[in-house]
Amino acid sequence: MGRTGKLDGRVVLITGAARGQGEQEARLFASEGARVVLADVLDDQGEAVAGELGGDSALYVRLDVSKEDDWRAAVATAKDRFGRIDGLVNNAGILRFNELVATPLEEFQLITQVNQVGAFLGIRTVAPEIEAAGGGTIVNTSSYTGLTGMGYVGAYAASKHAVVGLTRVAALELAGRGIRVNAVCPGAVDTPMTDPAALDPDADREASKEAVAELYRKLVPLGRVGRAEEVAKLALFLSCEDSSYITGQPFVVDGGWLAGVSLF
Repeated sequence: MGRTGKLDGRVVLITGAARGQGEQEARLFASEGARVVLADVLDDQGEAVAGELGGDSALYVRLDVSKEDDWRAAVATAKDRFGRIDGLVNNAGILRFNELVATPLEEFQLITQVNQVGAFLGIRTVAPEIEAAGGGTIVNTSSYTGLTGMGYVGAYAASKHAVVGLTRVAALELAGRGIRVNAVCPGAVDTPMTDPAALDPDADREASKEAVAELYRKLVPLGRVGRAEEVAKLALFLSCEDSSYITGQPFVVDGGWLAGVSLF
């Protein structure tokens, strides 16, 4: 499918945009006419992606989403370059695997700070800018685990449940300001965050990836892990006029995983 210009004239800030889902969202949004502010802490990767997209269409800013000062600085830089912000994708997040009763407090707090507080600060900081621009959209990244449970990701699941709650409250409070707020809830997606080698540096990367692929062939009705660009397409839908009468909703993109377990 060719360019349709669904985001012509829009300025959208995307967190966690140096790689994975955020990178694909940045690439897709730029291809649809948006000027994109790529925010991350992975400077080299973020600057490289922004450079590929071009200075007229993209800008990289360093942003630790858990820090208020970073948010203020990122917004100021974006406005200085592009004049305004009328879209936000709160995509940045981290994942750790641990049994709940063995999870150190510091690990739980770190995940909460990035996944939950980061989304809160993004909404609080950017919503006034979106309102000043005449309205727009906020898309928060929750998770399959934001709607159900999963063993060994207690801190992550708690933070992603919180993102769904934030999405609903923000939608209620910001509707009168012309801002729609929705959440994407990905299931298993092939990104660096879920790379088995990143989770266990001593693991055989190819063997681990094949084991994970085999697991999801059994768990997911569509028989595979998702692709980051498939999540990006949902974020695009929620950021353009195609979803003009939708707000306050979590949208699952998981190959049917949440639907249940097939016996055959």
